[in-house]
Amino acid sequence: MSRRSLHNPAPEAATLRSRLDRAGKAAADAGADALLIAPGSDLRYLVGQAGGSFERLTTLVVPASDTPPALVVPKLELPGYSDVPTDDLGIDVITWVDGDDPYRLVADRVGKAARVAVSDMMAALHVLGVRGAVPDAEQMLAGPVLRELRMRKDAAEIAALREAGAAIDRVHARMGEWLRPGRTEAEVGADITAAIVEEGHTAADFVIVGSGPNGASPHHDVSDRVIEAGDVVVVDIGGPIPEGYNSDCTRTYAVGEPKGADVAETYAVLQRAQQAAVDAVRPGVSAASVDAAARDIIADAGFGDRFIHRTGHGIGLDVHEEPYIVAGNDLPLEEGMAFSVEPGIYTAGHWGARIEDIVVVTGEGVEPLNSRPHELVVLDS
Repeated sequence: MSRRSLHNPAPEAATLRSRLDRAGKAAADAGADALLIAPGSDLRYLVGQAGGSFERLTTLVVPASDTPPALVVPKLELPGYSDVPTDDLGIDVITWVDGDDPYRLVADRVGKAARVAVSDMMAALHVLGVRGAVPDAEQMLAGPVLRELRMRKDAAEIAALREAGAAIDRVHARMGEWLRPGRTEAEVGADITAAIVEEGHTAADFVIVGSGPNGASPHHDVSDRVIEAGDVVVVDIGGPIPEGYNSDCTRTYAVGEPKGADVAETYAVLQRAQQAAVDAVRPGVSAASVDAAARDIIADAGFGDRFIHRTGHGIGLDVHEEPYIVAGNDLPLEEGMAFSVEPGIYTAGHWGARIEDIVVVTGEGVEPLNSRPHELVVLDS
């Protein structure tokens, strides 16, 4: 019955207090009277503990006014928040037991709110429960409010992302131990999963081993397909380190000399495109311009219809978060923003390739957080 989370390092109380204060101000600037933060990455960002979302309501109420924040939590779940420095953070803890109405507790806390912002991932069960308890309050999403805080990483967050990047690089450096003909993708994936934890992650969040034609499916997982000599294999892997920040890195391998006559030329285009996009990153340029730097090279080479996803996504406590590096996103990049740069070229039914690094915008340019070679790595078969 226990649902306590494993202990993970949390930011200092002063950092969390600053985040809570800025969240309240951001809510006010967005016209919301309060934020209702469900368990998940937003909660971990604000109080250092992600918690868990179940049928019983847990929510952090962050008012836009000077009213102290409040953690509304089932009494049986309270031990899972024992590491949260609620006194230092000025958070009132409001517990409830089965038979109480937790939504009424939230309503009492937000008072005559005109607008409340609910977590993007709050369960509909709880969104509708709050709506019933505060029927006169307009609901909006909290994600657009909090992304203004979370998009810009501080020094400690960047250090954690660096650590995550180095850890996943160590896994890619070992690929020759597992990737060889006669083994299935699933067998290779199991070895990679174990290595991700061995090299410093708390878990493997995703392991993609796309061999041969499966490499042309960007979100392929693993399968029982047996890897063959000459296969090109896309390996996209990542997960969180104890601080909660994630790695995400893709490299493409060939098991012996690749079968396809078009592999070398096509891969060279991809490598130029990925490097051009990384080189385009600096403060003040738009997210869309980084996407265009990769996409234009691929399109000019005649592969535009084979690059079927955005160039990148933000990363932090979530693997996918703001900012998104995609056409139409005119958001100017700022120092501290962290995201992937991962163009791909996919030939359906034959093979695919992707190169992915995590990068951070610096004061003058860009810092890549992954350092493994970008060339097509040919492994002994």
